[in-house]
Amino acid sequence: MVCALGAAVCFGTATVLQAMAARAAATDEAGGGDAALLLRALRQWRYIAGLALDGLGFLFQIAALRSVPIYAVGAALAASLAVTAVVAARLLRVRLSRPEWAAVAVVCAGLAMLGLASGAEGDRQGPRWLAYAMVAAAVGVLLLGGVGGRLSGRTRALLLGLGAGLGFGVVEVSVRLIGSLRPAELFAGPATYALLLGGGAAFLLLTSALQRGSVTTATAGMVIGETVGPAAVGVIWLGDHTRAGLSWLAALGFTVAVAGALALARFGEAPTTESETCVSPEEHAA
Repeated sequence: MVCALGAAVCFGTATVLQAMAARAAATDEAGGGDAALLLRALRQWRYIAGLALDGLGFLFQIAALRSVPIYAVGAALAASLAVTAVVAARLLRVRLSRPEWAAVAVVCAGLAMLGLASGAEGDRQGPRWLAYAMVAAAVGVLLLGGVGGRLSGRTRALLLGLGAGLGFGVVEVSVRLIGSLRPAELFAGPATYALLLGGGAAFLLLTSALQRGSVTTATAGMVIGETVGPAAVGVIWLGDHTRAGLSWLAALGFTVAVAGALALARFGEAPTTESETCVSPEEHAA
């Protein structure tokens, strides 16, 4: 659980650092499009530090998924929005309203309940077809992206955000399905390819959703997609469980933490101005 919280802190802080770098790059007098903006951002230490934190967060996430139930890790990663909100309030001078501070407190309370109620990682590998189902799900995410890309407005953002969340969920489940890290076995199993395809598809969909759509809507869809489905897979097929007699507390903590994260959905991208938001799709690249 400490690793899961560490991943949330890394992802949430990385979003703000990258937003600060993007803001500084955008005020540069040099012209150019999005690619030029990215190149200027890459020359700043804050952006590099943010990428390093994303990488560290991914390692923490893998360690957490190999140690505690998926439902606990998913809720903790959704809580990275609370970290982003708090860090943005400090570094970007974003003013949080009282309801948003309350939502941060709600997320913390939900995670505390999950920490108390979570049992050990499930001891089952799941049925053999599950890894192939994850590959199919990753392909489905790509198809969903093709459909969502033809839409417009909030429906587009919601569908693409939900697809991105499902892709990140594929990554969470696939990490658990990988039995060995030895290269010969690692690249022989379908779970590895499901992880790579799901993560890549999720990144593409999230980037597309945040380019031309509501950040709040896209992030809300992503939070739902990456928490509910993987949690169900972990409980039903992978043997994830709670401590004896505390299943009600785990369910309550999961619901409270996700609800608090949804209330902070606008921090899925840290604002660069009072009326504008700056994207950091790398935040759930795990």
